[in-house]
Amino acid sequence: MKKRWKLLAPDSGNVLDLQDELKVSSLICTLLVNRGLTDFETCRSFFQPELSSLHSPWLMKDMQLAVARILVAFEGAEKILVYGDYDVDGTSSVAILYNFIREQYHPDKVDFYLPHRYREGYGISRIGIDYAIANNFSLVISLDCGIKSADLISYAKVSGIDFIICDHHLPDDVLPQAVAILNPKQPGCLYPFKDLCGCGITFKLITALAEKLNVGYAAIYPLLDLVATAIAADIVPMTGENRILAWHGLKLINENPCPGINAILELSGLKKMTGLTITNVVFIIAPRVNAAGRMDDARKAVWLFIEKDMAKAREYAAMLQVDNINRKETDSNITEEALEMVKADQMHPGRKTTVVYQPHWHKGVVGIVASRLIETHYRPTIVLTHSGDLLSGSARSVSGFNLYEAIHACRSHLFAYGGHFAAAGLSLHPNNLDSFIGKFEEVVGETILPEMLIPQIIIDAEILFTDIDQRLLRTISRMEPFGPGNLHPVFITRNVVDNGWSRIVKEKHISFNIRHSHIVFRGIGFGLAEKFAFVNSGALFDIVYTIEENEWNNEKCLQLKVIDLQPSES
Repeated sequence: MKKRWKLLAPDSGNVLDLQDELKVSSLICTLLVNRGLTDFETCRSFFQPELSSLHSPWLMKDMQLAVARILVAFEGAEKILVYGDYDVDGTSSVAILYNFIREQYHPDKVDFYLPHRYREGYGISRIGIDYAIANNFSLVISLDCGIKSADLISYAKVSGIDFIICDHHLPDDVLPQAVAILNPKQPGCLYPFKDLCGCGITFKLITALAEKLNVGYAAIYPLLDLVATAIAADIVPMTGENRILAWHGLKLINENPCPGINAILELSGLKKMTGLTITNVVFIIAPRVNAAGRMDDARKAVWLFIEKDMAKAREYAAMLQVDNINRKETDSNITEEALEMVKADQMHPGRKTTVVYQPHWHKGVVGIVASRLIETHYRPTIVLTHSGDLLSGSARSVSGFNLYEAIHACRSHLFAYGGHFAAAGLSLHPNNLDSFIGKFEEVVGETILPEMLIPQIIIDAEILFTDIDQRLLRTISRMEPFGPGNLHPVFITRNVVDNGWSRIVKEKHISFNIRHSHIVFRGIGFGLAEKFAFVNSGALFDIVYTIEENEWNNEKCLQLKVIDLQPSES
């Protein structure tokens, strides 16, 4: 797939001023200025995030009401139900709040509930509320869901159940009749940081509760490994409070994680590694946790996270491992089938969207399949399957396009929908499928910019191979954790040439051995095998890449992770 390269051009004055202040190379200052870091203090906060820099939880609208209602429940010996979504963000949220309330209140007065993806669907369910009624819960605290469940929360209220909502999804015009709503995106909330994930908001609630209960910070710091896991998995901006929480949580994952995360690391072989990164969390920990809700019962993930005994944690981790193996096989098969459907659709090349549907597809992996399709056909994508009397599925966007708004514009064809800028879920009646596909194509076609349909690589700086050394790598490593808003630094070097030792590996990838001037670097280019003939031709080419450290036979060396390449202009 052809890609656009965009080389950032930071203000040279800002780079020079920062270089004068920090006394480091202009290249390092360029990387920092590209991230909005233009003075000593912002750089210090970036490289040394402090928990003391977190905003007061009391700045969040309704925090006083939420804490007061929970304390009333404590005093009245009420039963509290912690209700969460079935993904990493939801299960992490449930685990940290459930554990905290159990320790500060009474273990027999609190329980947790996660809806079953296939029997109940996303968010608050009628089955879940009926469970609360039947078991005499008078307070439900919903985490990572609830903001769009006005009717169901009204039903709960009539039945004598109060709701506290902790959610980060975009609210509708009508808010639920809850005792308190903690959501920085709701109208009238002046909380300074709007991009917390559900677990981040849950952590703010725990912080406020801890303050009222005179609980020391040492009691809530151990929760940060799960908070970091949720931040990484939910792909929220790695800026502001998210960066602070993720930085400290990642430190905890490396030094003293909870037994559940420890067990996953053992099972995956990462336990032997040092310096685990957010990338490890995203690609190793998160898929195993998500697999529980995708393939079976998400409660296993919560049981894993709250387990104190390492032996039992290993048992739960093994269950998640099996779920993840099944998930991989399932999404691989569905992706292959979906790609064949797209290939057979003669009208597809002229469309701005991809929408595919098969009734037998597994509901738990359609979001993954949508992401896989975008890797081949770069356009807003929806994958649907059959769910009860409805069609339901997941949508994924391309960079820069507001998918949620596009789906919102199609709401007259939908039964329900919700989500973010880049990802959403939806359901509709089968007889509305064709009209929805047509409307979605119309809306996207009218609003998407042509360049959005070509993936873009943002490049931090043009460098020479002589600029690459261990000092640069150490600085890049200190810029962790990476994510939206703080992406891994990407570089371009022009006019490199194959030195004759590059080769194709595993049919799809290139193992590079390339020279620029008198310096040779090895590298790996995943999925670039189709460009090998040009690389091997001896012609000059430009490469876009990140710098990483490779370890083989106990020896470490710098290598390039090549993202893309194209013929040199000169």
